[in-house]
Amino acid sequence: MPSSRHLVDPELLPLLELLPALDLSDATLMRIRAAIDALAPAASDIATDAVSISEHFVPGPQPVHLCIYRPERCPGRLPVLLHMHGGGYVTGSAALMGLSNTRVAVEVGCAVVSVDYRLAPEAPAPAALDDCYAAFRWIHSHADDLKLDAGRVAIGGESAGGGLAAALALRIRDSGDPLPCLQWLIAPMLDDRTAISNETPPHIGEFVWTPEANRYAWQAYLGHAPGAAHTSAYASASRAIDSSRLPAAYIVVGALDLFAHESIAHAQRLIAAGVPTEFHLYPGAYHGFEMAADTGVGRRAQRDRHDALRRAFGLGSTT
Repeated sequence: MPSSRHLVDPELLPLLELLPALDLSDATLMRIRAAIDALAPAASDIATDAVSISEHFVPGPQPVHLCIYRPERCPGRLPVLLHMHGGGYVTGSAALMGLSNTRVAVEVGCAVVSVDYRLAPEAPAPAALDDCYAAFRWIHSHADDLKLDAGRVAIGGESAGGGLAAALALRIRDSGDPLPCLQWLIAPMLDDRTAISNETPPHIGEFVWTPEANRYAWQAYLGHAPGAAHTSAYASASRAIDSSRLPAAYIVVGALDLFAHESIAHAQRLIAAGVPTEFHLYPGAYHGFEMAADTGVGRRAQRDRHDALRRAFGLGSTT
């Protein structure tokens, strides 16, 4: 099959050499997890006078581990991003996002609460969502102690973390809890039906997160084959029949990302339901491109998503 490499933004080609496609399977999962976990920065690498970092275990179906990043220069009650890491629901950790979450805390001026949710296939859906919902409820019940502003809570994350945030928005709405001020969806993994689709163009999803990885991850997360009619919207947020009364959404994805089409469709559903929605599509960008933070497109993506948080928190824009 011809490669779509010629469609990649030239600035993003060097990173592509460092990001091989994930060959996920039962036989490789533990090895891949270990390799990914080894990339997590040491605490000493993210230690800074500008941000304090604390850890908490909060009640849930099982105790949920949280990492909290708090900018020291911001007095008083802080807005907060409840952050869910990526990793296809089967890999990743809160620690892996330590540098990114520190940057968000400093540049946005908010606290970041990052959730170490349980991973599939050992803990299939709804375990991860249960953990994230427990963290959301804990933030609200402990806002006074933590000096957080319960009226300014955003939920979001990258890839599977974005999918969890979209599902969490549905669960919060349906449970009657106070709505977040924003769902912050970065290349979100939203729709298990993509894993069985024959309509994905060959140049979509060639790099990093492939159809093969997607199929394995959804099978592991759902505990059954993707595409089944009974799949819950709390597991695959694009299954939601009713998208009304949800928090405002910020959605970003690369045009070469396997999740491009499902992200576009999700934005369209939210817009049709009257949900304020901002959507960014970056040409020539594959899954995970924002890790190329020293490129023009990487800087634009980071600026745009930080500005979305600042506006949702009522902190104005840096642009």
